[in-house]
Amino acid sequence: MGDVEKAEHQMHRVLGPWHLTLLGIGGVIGAGIFVLTGQAAANYAGPAIALSFLFSGLACAFAGLCYSEFASMIPAAGSAYTYSYATLGEVFAWIIGWDLILEYLFGASTVAVGWSGYVVSFLKDFGVTLPSVLVNAPFSYTPQAGLQLTGAWFNLPAVLIVGVVTGLLVIGIRESANFNNGIVIVKVTVILLFIFLGMRYIKLENLTPFIPPNTGVFGEYGWSGMMRGAAVVFFAYIGFDAVSTAAQEARRPQRDVPIGILVSLAVCAVLYVAVAVVLTGLVPYKQLNVPHPMAVGIDAAGPALAWLRPLVKMGAIAVLSSVILVLMLGQSRIFYSMSRDGLLPAKFGAIHPRFKTPWLATTITGVVSLLMAAIFPIGFLGELVSIGALLAFVMVCAGVWVMRRTKPDAPRPFRTPWVPFVPLMGMLLSGAQMVALPFDTWLRLILWMALGLVIYFLYGHRHSTLHKA
Repeated sequence: MGDVEKAEHQMHRVLGPWHLTLLGIGGVIGAGIFVLTGQAAANYAGPAIALSFLFSGLACAFAGLCYSEFASMIPAAGSAYTYSYATLGEVFAWIIGWDLILEYLFGASTVAVGWSGYVVSFLKDFGVTLPSVLVNAPFSYTPQAGLQLTGAWFNLPAVLIVGVVTGLLVIGIRESANFNNGIVIVKVTVILLFIFLGMRYIKLENLTPFIPPNTGVFGEYGWSGMMRGAAVVFFAYIGFDAVSTAAQEARRPQRDVPIGILVSLAVCAVLYVAVAVVLTGLVPYKQLNVPHPMAVGIDAAGPALAWLRPLVKMGAIAVLSSVILVLMLGQSRIFYSMSRDGLLPAKFGAIHPRFKTPWLATTITGVVSLLMAAIFPIGFLGELVSIGALLAFVMVCAGVWVMRRTKPDAPRPFRTPWVPFVPLMGMLLSGAQMVALPFDTWLRLILWMALGLVIYFLYGHRHSTLHKA
């Protein structure tokens, strides 16, 4: 058995369907509900943000079915990167792996910024006000003006939470999963309380018109705003594919990974739409462009729900902690898989002798994510993450279709139904949301992918296992 194969078999298979489903819910429910819902409603969709979540959820359902087939066929760490490597070849695998950095690593940074917002607001409730220069990014971001200097130094709470989660992930996958399971129970409880208690205080005038008229600019309300809102909040769904990155640590990946993906996605979609309706019914959508919109919604309900405010903030802090954990877990496993194939230095795949985790990949993920969270605002990071996730979904759906044509007889413990309809719909719906994103976001994606190709041709291709063979 070669060194690569030995490294593969050193990771512990300890996760069952319950762990994987909660891992998916832990990854999905987070910044989408607690942060991005308000910002997307205020800037793009208004109350129609509920329709945005439905549209994104439908796209994820098609992509989730494709992910499930690949995860059952290729039960290895690496998510869409590994699937693309097996179906579309090394160049496409590198592209998707480099793209997934936007989804996971920048995603963890995005959620860390949201976590910081709730911590600062929670401390203010107890009379503790942190210096503004230490709790804000040096840059602000709006779709119209882009990045602008704020005068702040860096976002200290965001830095601290990323550092803590990095240490937790290095210690071990079982400890990380148990930590996540406890937080999932907390987050679902808080969200259900918000939905069922808040719905009594909905004001119908806040929901009218449900789709605000377009301003004359594409993406600012109207149907185009609903689509752009869908593309922005798509970030909120990306956690479900983190389940597939843990396939190499699942006890029965062929059965358990599809269960974890599809069940977690269905649960989260229902909760997202319900929260969106209640939140925009409580507060005029223009007032929701804040880092803690659910707290604003509770305030709007009046003294009757004042007791819920600290619970929601504590729940949000716990929730966003688990999302950071899930996203950083996914990114470190992708680095591990790329190093196994020679596209990154072998040290990225180093397994800790005691904890049996890819400790160096996890540490690198933590350091870069920490730096991004320290200096960039949530809106800027969130759009980058969304376009990265959408591109990954397009390529996974394409991979299923290609695999069915090139290897129709390959064993498939889970089969995506209605091929090619499901992969095609996944590609079309994900692609439509990419088109709806601002041009600046596309430009940043193109520059990021160009940098990735330069690295591939200077290092990855020359050192890859396929090239050496």
